[in-house]
Amino acid sequence: MVVAEVSGAWRVRTIRLTLAYDGTAYVGWQRQAQGVSIQGLIETALTRVEGAPVAVAGAGRTDAGVHARGQVASARVSTALDMPTLRRALNANLPPDIRVIGLDVAPDQFHARFDAQGKVYEYWIWQSAVMPPHLRTWCWHIRRPLDAGAMDRAARMLEGAHDFAAFQATRSDVTTTTRTIREARVTSEPPPTGPWGGALTPFSGHAIVVRAEADGFLRHMVRAIVGTLVEIGDGTRRAESIPEVLKARDRTLAGPTAPAHGLVLVRVDYPHVAPAVRTL
Repeated sequence: MVVAEVSGAWRVRTIRLTLAYDGTAYVGWQRQAQGVSIQGLIETALTRVEGAPVAVAGAGRTDAGVHARGQVASARVSTALDMPTLRRALNANLPPDIRVIGLDVAPDQFHARFDAQGKVYEYWIWQSAVMPPHLRTWCWHIRRPLDAGAMDRAARMLEGAHDFAAFQATRSDVTTTTRTIREARVTSEPPPTGPWGGALTPFSGHAIVVRAEADGFLRHMVRAIVGTLVEIGDGTRRAESIPEVLKARDRTLAGPTAPAHGLVLVRVDYPHVAPAVRTL
């Protein structure tokens, strides 16, 4: 095995990877017996560069179809490559819908999952009669008009420390269902620009974005919240029902689980510790 010399000492290094991916084609972050996972592909790419098996830990387990703009992972490597070169090597060994966008040498004890102090998710809903094809795998298409203002008022009722048992996947095995949502907002966004956008776009519509920042999330928590907020937005549920649902701790009293493909992991937060080597 090749080892790296860092500050005059030969040793294995801990690296921190920041990842962006389109989750459409994958079974999710975590390795599974069947199907292709993000974690498995990152490990395969690192193993090819390292010349030996490498285990990768992720900050969170995004489900099948869920995307990321700022997933974080950690691994222990002994390659002598510097970080910019390693990033290029990894991206050359990954499919184009997965990219390493940041790479640091981290403190030896850094662990992407156990050191995380919070996460930010966004959920994108597209409002129009016709779904633009370039948005079909990134937004939940809802034709009926939604009241984003009512959804935002309801979302703010979720802020603070609460028991979110009513907003988790059934048969979850977590030890506690209490989480602290630091901020929850719903905004209405104009159509995106780009090759499909601009003044000549044949598509009309707008996005409604649900953004949630918390110290942690239960499985399907954001998607259950979105499903509930959509019912508030279309007038089939009262915004004032949110405290009642939280208190009841009953999943059947909340709204449906929104489709996975509208969800994006935006950011993972860590204590402010300067990495040993900053390369990107």
